Amino acid sequence: MGEAISRRLAEDGYKLTLMSRSQAAHDLAGELGGVGFTGSVSSAADLKGAVDCALETYGRLDAVVCNTGHAPKGELLALSDEEWYGGFDLVFLNTVRLARLVTPTMLDQGGGSIVNISTFGAIEPSLSFPVSSALRSGLGAFVKMYADRYAADRIRMNSVLPGFIDSYDVDEATRRSIPMLRAGHVSEVASAVAFLLSDDGAYVTGQSIRVDGGLTRSF
Repeated sequence: MGEAISRRLAEDGYKLTLMSRSQAAHDLAGELGGVGFTGSVSSAADLKGAVDCALETYGRLDAVVCNTGHAPKGELLALSDEEWYGGFDLVFLNTVRLARLVTPTMLDQGGGSIVNISTFGAIEPSLSFPVSSALRSGLGAFVKMYADRYAADRIRMNSVLPGFIDSYDVDEATRRSIPMLRAGHVSEVASAVAFLLSDDGAYVTGQSIRVDGGLTRSF
């Protein structure tokens, strides 16, 4: 999913700084004419290093995408404190920390946009993804509060909530549970991100946008 988003943003003319724990960020960034940075979104120091890298390379920072790995899974009450704390770093505090780092620059520039990749479980919690569901529900509240605080400064924050996406295998029973009867494509998530970052989405902030083929029932 992160690769698809990166490719779409490169097509749209963004100059990219990509971060991952492996060489993958460097390889993809090199292919797309950007720069790569090795680090983890769970590390405040690594996040600062990635932001500093972007500013040193390009002199400005207009758009941020927070896209993380999967939080721990397991039986609800069998998950350890360490697993909950690790998930908190991975899927919630990464956005808070990045917001702290990039907001001053965006204020100086007169605006910017941040998009988080969340999950449909933030709207309809699932026992299959307990840590992700619980913590990303909280992320939705943070997104709204951030939007309330900085909308007047032309800094926007939104989240995209994917359903079952073809970045991994989706079994037939799951596909039948989706009103569109198919998994989503990573390109469809990337299109939603590109819209929210762009001027076309200039009046959208504080929102959690579902890209789930109609899977979730709440409204």
